[in-house]
Formats: sequence, structure tokens, C-alpha cells
Amino acid sequence: MSSEEAPSAEPRHVPDVLETLAQLPNDEVFTPPKLANAMLDILPDQVWHEPKFKWLDPATKSGVFLREAYKRLMIGLAAWQPDPGQRRRHILRNMLYGSAITTLSADIARRSVYQTKDATGASVVDSAITDWVVEFGTEAGNIEYSATEHTIGNDGRCEICRAPEALVRDKRETYAYAFNHGTYPTQEMEDMKFDVIVGNPPYQISAEGTNRTMPIYQQFVERAIDMDPKYVLMITPSRWFTGGLGLDEFRDRMINDRRLAKVVDNPKIFDCFPQAKIRGGVSYFLWDRDHDGDCEVSTRIDGTVVSSAVRDLRRGHGVLVRDNKASSIVEKVLAKEHESIEDWFLPRLAFNQNWRTNYRGESTEPADGRIPLIHNSGIGYVRMQDFERNEVLVGEWKVLLPMASSGDTAQDESGRIVDVVLGEPIAVQPGSVCTESYFVAGTPENREACQHYAHYLATKFVRFLVLQRKSTQHITSDRFRFVPALTMSRRWTDSDLYDRFGLDGEEIAHIEASIKPRSVNLSLDSPVPASHLPGGRKHKATGGAADQEAGDE
Repeated sequence: MSSEEAPSAEPRHVPDVLETLAQLPNDEVFTPPKLANAMLDILPDQVWHEPKFKWLDPATKSGVFLREAYKRLMIGLAAWQPDPGQRRRHILRNMLYGSAITTLSADIARRSVYQTKDATGASVVDSAITDWVVEFGTEAGNIEYSATEHTIGNDGRCEICRAPEALVRDKRETYAYAFNHGTYPTQEMEDMKFDVIVGNPPYQISAEGTNRTMPIYQQFVERAIDMDPKYVLMITPSRWFTGGLGLDEFRDRMINDRRLAKVVDNPKIFDCFPQAKIRGGVSYFLWDRDHDGDCEVSTRIDGTVVSSAVRDLRRGHGVLVRDNKASSIVEKVLAKEHESIEDWFLPRLAFNQNWRTNYRGESTEPADGRIPLIHNSGIGYVRMQDFERNEVLVGEWKVLLPMASSGDTAQDESGRIVDVVLGEPIAVQPGSVCTESYFVAGTPENREACQHYAHYLATKFVRFLVLQRKSTQHITSDRFRFVPALTMSRRWTDSDLYDRFGLDGEEIAHIEASIKPRSVNLSLDSPVPASHLPGGRKHKATGGAADQEAGDE
């Protein structure tokens, strides 16, 4: 049911107010009305004809979900209650509820839904809306802000949301949200049963410092589901599909919950929230208490669904594969039952836990006994006694991968993700190590295998499989779980790999169009990459002496 069919006799809302409402604190992302309506569209039509249903927005900011639901209910309940005034009073008094995340949000939401921030109507002086205002017994009406405090445990963090005590004390993290802290619904509402819970919860809170955050939206989703309503409809970042700090249990729960009926993925940055850069995109889902089956997964670009398929999410091997076409490709690869190159990766900070991205070595000058240290700005030098572990690997051939690549994933006109996925693989001979800026993707047994492995990681086939487990710019070894561990005694091309795993023409075309070309840095005659030395240059996959040699096989 379209919200645009609302009776013209109703006072006009000004959509620009909510469309252009600026983003406030980092965790407060306001939902544009068009997006709110797109979400409401995936609810069954029957909800708009149920006068006994109770609706809750557990993280009310602008009141947009309640406002748009009200418009639709005014149409859907017309047959049940023909009198507009009585119908309006019933909807606002008995059906719509909101838990605001701040006092300001409560005021904004009440103005959006009730046309006044004072729900008693006492402050209304505009005769044009006096008759429209539904008078409540309290200023809050059914949209209230419940003051809540963090409960700091022995570990110095809130026992509920994990906000650090220092941030709470310093007022840098001021919000203890009522819904996830259990203070809303209030005691007066403890016997109330909600049928539809819909909203856009806060996404994150500050963690161990001003530059690190951790997700919080999963707490709202889990509590909403635990309340056992008929429907839960929420929008969150899509990072939970494949990763996210502390989201492993949440992802496992969602993927294995057969009541998850629909997921609408919006991978394009700024598509849903023009004022918020949410890497990896966002998605909204419909949880249906009575659903028991596969999930309809859709991809939405620029407001249009470009792909949709019904899938068993449990077949994603621990992640939600967001690309519907990729799902069949992954299944074909895994059906071959190869081991994974995930096991070839060394742990992050493979040589010393203090050699992080800003570490440059003990010296910038080479000398006897010093070992080249590859970092993101060039070459430093360390001594053997500086190692904490794996010093024996200094003498091994290595393939390195940058820890991060671009997180600003682009899409083509059809909504297909187009990305390089990984940074440039670097093949180096024995004699060097690296900082946290690089993963040691493996230690091949000889020069030939090292060269072949670097080229293997640069294939579109491999990077496409990595993409299905990667939602941000950072990589970890588990992102490579779908990549088969093949022999590196030969050079693998994309054509070889497509043939080996039985991909059809449509699947091949999808990979080719989704993944950009990737160069390879072959520094097999030096313990350090040529590109890291003064005046050095990279060997491209299509040129350079080393590559020409490999191409002659």
C-alpha cells in the first residue's frame, strides 16, 4: 500500500524536513522517508488492515517510521472505522509507540507524528491543526525518551552495550539506549505485546579510543526478535554478512534462523543515507515469526531491485553471500572439496606483535646482520633479536598481500559490484619480513611456486571468491576460505580455473565484469619489492621480464 494515498484532508507534512535532516552524532543516522517507505513495502499487506496490532520503533529519531506507518494505516483501516477522526485517534493512541534515543529525538518524532512535541495538545495555537491533534494525558504521549544509565562492570565496560567507562565518564559516549538496556518497554508497559517492531537502530559506539568503534545494532535486533513479535523490520550495516567486530554469534544466529524471510541488500555507498559513508553498504530485513523456510535475498541499487533469489542462507558456509549469482559459483567450487588457502596464511603480526602499521624498523640503513622489513612506506631494518616468533621464516620464499584495499566498492549500471578486491600480491625471495601492513599469504617452497602463487592470487577467479566473504577494505585469512588450495607447480590462468570448476558462460561473464584487472609485483631477485626501493617500479602481470618468463610455460 502506497503512503502517497493518504487522505488529502490530513494536515500536510513537509517531507523536506525529514529528507534533509542533518546527521547528528556519529551513531544517529536519520532515515529518509523514501527509504522508510521502501522498507515498509516488504511487510505483508495484511498488517495495514489489523486494528489490534501494536507497532514499536525501538530507536526513534525523527519519527519517520511511525509517521509513514500512520499514513498507511489511515488508508488500510478505513473500512474498519469509516470516521477519520476516530480512526486517527485509535491509531495514534493504541497502535503506534516509540522509544526515542535522545530527548531531542523524542521532540522531533512527536512533531512528525502528532504535529506537536507536547502530546497533550496544550501548546497548539494553530487553528488549522487544533482539531487534528490527538490529546494524550502526558506530554510524551506514546513516544518517550526513557533516561537510562550504563552499568559498568568489573572490566570497566558497560555490562550491556560494552561502552568503556572512560568514555561514559568523559561524556564522549553519552547514550545508554533504553531498548537494549532493558528499561523500555517501561514497567507500565510490561504486559503489552508488540506485533510489528520496525526501525533504524544506532549502529556503533566508541570503543577503546576515539578512532575505534564497535557495533551495537545487533543488540537491538536480537532484543526485538526475543520479544517474539509477529514481524521485525530493521535496517543495519551489511558488515554482519561476513565480518564485523564481535558479530560472529549474531551472524550465525541470523543465517540459521529460518524465520528470516527477506533481506534487501543496498551495497552502494551513500545510496540509502546520502550523508553517511557506511562502508560495505546497508541492508534491511524482514523477520517473520510464522515463516519457516528459505530467504528471499534482493540487491537494491538507486532505489530499484536489480536481483532477487530465494536461497538457503545456511549454504553460505558461515557467511551471507550477498551476490545471488555468486552463490551458485561458490557452490560449484566447494563441491570439488579442495582444502583452502586460508591455511597457508601466517597470523597477523606474524613476527612481532609490536610491528604494527606505523612501525618502521630499528634502523633505516642496511648493515651486516640486519634484516629488511617491508612496511607501507618503504624498507626499514631489524635485527634477529627483535623477533618474537617465526624468525625461521626469514629464510623462506614469501607472497605478501596488503592488509587493506579500497573500501569504496563501485557498482555498474546493473548493480553488479566492480572491484579489485585485493591489493597487489608481492612475491619476494628469502631474506625479508614485514609489518602488519602486509599479510604473509604463504611461504611457497621455491621460486617457481612463489611466482605462480602471486599470479594465482591476482586472478579474477580468486578475487571473486574472496569478495563473497569481504565487506570492508580490510582482509583477514578467513576471507580466503572459499579459495581452493591448488598445486603451485604450474601457472593458473582464469581460463584454466573456469574450466576446472565447470563454470558456464554466464557465470564466467559475471566474474569478468565484476573484477577489475590486478597487477602483480614480482621481486624474485631481491629480498625486498622493487617498488619499495628508490626508483623502483612494479612488474605488471602483462609485462616485465619475470612475467614474460612465466608466460612461456
